[in-house]
Amino acid sequence: MKILKNISLLMLAMVTVNMAVAQDKKANNIDNSNIALQGYSPVSYLDLGIAQKGLKEFKSEHEKVVYYFTNAEQKKKFDSNPNKYMPQYGGYCAFGVYAGAKFRPDPNKFIVKDGKYFLYLYNIELDAQQLWLAENNHKKLVSKANTNWSKLKNTYN
Repeated sequence: MKILKNISLLMLAMVTVNMAVAQDKKANNIDNSNIALQGYSPVSYLDLGIAQKGLKEFKSEHEKVVYYFTNAEQKKKFDSNPNKYMPQYGGYCAFGVYAGAKFRPDPNKFIVKDGKYFLYLYNIELDAQQLWLAENNHKKLVSKANTNWSKLKNTYN
């Protein structure tokens, strides 16, 4: 009887953990290791305006998501105010969210504006960053994307 109870408790714990991870994967563009931004530094995007791969010796976890940085100073900045460095729309393509879908972006395609950074899909057929810029109405696009994100963040790709 005790074994059955322990198995039940273990199964309940596993379901709870899996649900928590599943929630994170809905709202965050992360890989199976819970690494955000494909290992690029959120501090580099926002503070330097460049895309830089982080290093495994400089990493932090925030709300079960792992972020990498180029050096200890970047890690310290992030750790002191992680919400400042969160990518818009969980790191999904901003134009995709505007259009009502979640797409994995190219980490080298981004825009920094109004103290935030936005990532974009890029492949041989589509340059979402250029589509965003061509609209020439950042505030309108962000407003619509924010509305869409309130629904999309709770869905899987």
